Amino acid sequence: MIDPESAPEIGQIVLVKRGREAGNLAVIIGIIDQRFVLLADGERRKFDNAKKKNVSHTVLFSCVSDEVKRSIEETGRVTNAKIRHALLSFSREQPELLMEGE
Repeated sequence: MIDPESAPEIGQIVLVKRGREAGNLAVIIGIIDQRFVLLADGERRKFDNAKKKNVSHTVLFSCVSDEVKRSIEETGRVTNAKIRHALLSFSREQPELLMEGE
């Protein structure tokens, strides 16, 4: 279910391991290069103020939010409500993955 060897992709759900936001879920909304991504959670970290994060400081889940990915590909943006909805759906549907990631 968790594949640490995979490359990050837009819309992928991650668990932050390091830093002030450690333990929080976020969605990848941008890829800077092979080492850094942009994360948002729709609440504290909104789309317009995304966090630049080292990929090695996150746990990448195999779950990708198609709604978030499609919105970013089509318009270049995603609403914070869609990000929150994707994270809430993931945490409800996959609670066992959250326990493994910690």
